Amino acid sequence: MSDINEKVGKLLEQYSEDINKEIGETLSSIGPTDLREASIYLTTAGGKMLRPSLTVLVSEAVGGTISSSIKPAAAIELIHTFSLIHDDIMDKDDMRRGKPSVHKVWGESVAILAGDTLFSKAYELVINSKDEIKSNNPEECLTRVNQTLSTVADACVKICEGQAQDMGFEGNFNVKEEEYMEMIFKKTAALIAAATESGAIMGGADDETISAMYNYGRLIGLAFQIQDDYLDLVSDEDSLGKPVGSDIAEGKMTIIVVNALSKANEEDKKRLVEILKIGNETGSCEEKYIEEAMEIFEKYGSIQYAHDVALANVQEAKQLLEILPDSEIKQSLSLIADFVLERHS
Repeated sequence: MSDINEKVGKLLEQYSEDINKEIGETLSSIGPTDLREASIYLTTAGGKMLRPSLTVLVSEAVGGTISSSIKPAAAIELIHTFSLIHDDIMDKDDMRRGKPSVHKVWGESVAILAGDTLFSKAYELVINSKDEIKSNNPEECLTRVNQTLSTVADACVKICEGQAQDMGFEGNFNVKEEEYMEMIFKKTAALIAAATESGAIMGGADDETISAMYNYGRLIGLAFQIQDDYLDLVSDEDSLGKPVGSDIAEGKMTIIVVNALSKANEEDKKRLVEILKIGNETGSCEEKYIEEAMEIFEKYGSIQYAHDVALANVQEAKQLLEILPDSEIKQSLSLIADFVLERHS
């Protein structure tokens, strides 16, 4: 494990206990038992807690407190978990975080209800956060809560739009890079941006700082997804938890595929589409086809291109942190931006 991975791992652990406690208390009153257990299931399955930790970190970085941001942080994690449950149902994925998916354990109907419950509980958490804001101005407290609710609602709509766009890309090999970037912003980066923006709002930051923190989250969120595309081809199976090249094997559109198709000559483009169609139609393809696609990617520099785009986003995100006063928390946010590129899974 690299030094950055180790440091960020320890950093996220510092906040995980409080966030998990808040989530546990929020979900403990759900009934009946099956719905409660299905709702809690993934929240205890060992996620990194990156998004909610960013909410707390940004709040502290702008002068806020952990107590004022812990409920919105937990809300962000519940929304993330809700999206995973519903994604697994739509994608027919049987495993999540090394465990059977919620719908495999409790069935699709209960899984859908569990996702809906988490979604609703997230809003309840944000509303209840008004009692934790240290301010003598009730109007200011209400404004912060309303702004955070608006941020969370916007992210939820974008997640759904992004998932719909991603589904629409299946079998479509004419996707442009700007379309792909819009999709990953909505599906992945929007919630990370909401996490950092919520932290700034609840911490009492001014509008300029709130905007900067939103864009910091947006940029590292984009880099996070692009790095996933990159790791699928350059990492190893043990780190990934799935076979290398599985995106190719499933015929998925990634920034690497989009870039290669935009640059390739007619012969290479036709062959790459043929390989992707095999994966798209069957859900798998032979190793020799994956290797052939990799050769095309290498020929046009598309793998390196993905890494360069992710790096540029991270560098821009770190520049946005200059609006914050110098502190250990600011350094931690910079470290997390680096972690997005240093992680191996």
